[in-house]
Amino acid sequence: MVELRAITKENLEEVLRLSVFQYQEPFVSSTAHSLAQAYVYRDTAFPFAIYADKVMVGFIMLGYYEAKNQYTLWKFLIDQNHQGKGYGREALKQGIQFLKDRFGAEEVYTGVVLGNEKAKQLYCSVGFQETGLVEDNMEEMKYDELTV
Repeated sequence: MVELRAITKENLEEVLRLSVFQYQEPFVSSTAHSLAQAYVYRDTAFPFAIYADKVMVGFIMLGYYEAKNQYTLWKFLIDQNHQGKGYGREALKQGIQFLKDRFGAEEVYTGVVLGNEKAKQLYCSVGFQETGLVEDNMEEMKYDELTV
């Protein structure tokens, strides 16, 4: 069973130890960097640890991007020891559901670093679609409740 849990003083160090494969590092922010952003944007950033049963397997941060009036999948990673087990897909679904339940979001945006085909495939598998916009080496994708 996959679930999103709050990041607390009890699990912070474990969150900070999450890592991806070396070839994935150019595509993913470290959890330390992400948590620093979450602190600065604490009114609009929502970070969670991803658990499969009692084991932490990843990190997800959702947010609200005020400049574009968009809800976002801001940061996401599954630890290298837990990839390929379906945890990412389930965590993404739960993250989208969190934004729907808490804010009534019907659309969720994300950016994928150009060349990160695995992430793009994963996002497509839960309903994200390319928008055609590319900015700052990132391809924009959108999950639209009305088209899923």
